[in-house]
Amino acid sequence: MTQATLSPAPSNLPKLARRLAAGCLLAIVLLPLSVVFYWMMSDAGTLAVRANLAPGAVQGELQTWQRLLGCLLMEVPLCLLLVGVWQARKCFLLLGSGRVFTAESIGYLRSFAAWSVASAIARIFCDAAASVVVTLANLPGQRMLALGLGSDQFFLLFFAALVWLMAGVIGEGLALADENASFV
Repeated sequence: MTQATLSPAPSNLPKLARRLAAGCLLAIVLLPLSVVFYWMMSDAGTLAVRANLAPGAVQGELQTWQRLLGCLLMEVPLCLLLVGVWQARKCFLLLGSGRVFTAESIGYLRSFAAWSVASAIARIFCDAAASVVVTLANLPGQRMLALGLGSDQFFLLFFAALVWLMAGVIGEGLALADENASFV
């Protein structure tokens, strides 16, 4: 009777990790540009809705300074998130080089999670400030401040918590592996 031996299938993890690192770099370049394009090209009603207002909350057309300031406000939470994406990119590069269970990769995952939380919190304040900016040219009594929490912020906070937890689990596994290696 012969016994077949199974060789492990080659892992696509390094290749995928390198692709994800490239995708992170692409997002870091393209997302800020897309925010600028959005704020320069969208109509006032669309931008009002983006700032948690009714479509008709903006009286007339937005002035250039309102578009620029609104765009700048929206770039703040995005840039915070993109700092986290840069950290995720570093983690993907480690994975792509075959260094999976390291304290460094755990640090990058936790850093990504922390920057994601900062982005979600900043978004609350920046959206509120944007609501003021887009209605500032309205007549007195028609200017507005809108506060809002969206499902995208809750999802980002949930995702950040999940990544933080995964980093903790990897850290526990790394500690156990180190402990076991010291006995052998």
